[in-house]
Amino acid sequence: MVITLGIALGITMGLAKPALSQESGDAAAIRGVIEQQLGAFRADDSGLAYSFASPMIQRKFGSAENFMRMVQTGYPAVYRPREVEFRELALRGTGVPVQEVLFVGQDGTARLAYYVMQRQPDGSWKINGVYLVDAAQSMT
Repeated sequence: MVITLGIALGITMGLAKPALSQESGDAAAIRGVIEQQLGAFRADDSGLAYSFASPMIQRKFGSAENFMRMVQTGYPAVYRPREVEFRELALRGTGVPVQEVLFVGQDGTARLAYYVMQRQPDGSWKINGVYLVDAAQSMT
């Protein structure tokens, strides 16, 4: 998970392609990965939460503990949301699936999270980055 406003703006500004087909099963699988990671955050299960991150994200943080600490400090609305609402799943840029999720944090602040997904060689999905923007500043 990385906060990069410039990339987030690139994702949100007019690069959208048609939404992924619900029939492919990918939409449900992607949502399931995100929901399972959120459940792992709620349970403070750093190992399980880390397992949903792509190999690149895992290399970046080096351990489940480092990853969880980053989420706790940098993504409090994702770590302990008051509300979660799944929104559009679309192909962006070069066909990368991006799932938009609205989070309302414990402080009442709404943030949009853009989950960049990556298909693994075994066909499963992993989270390859999450970009947060204030919901009031969204350009979607």
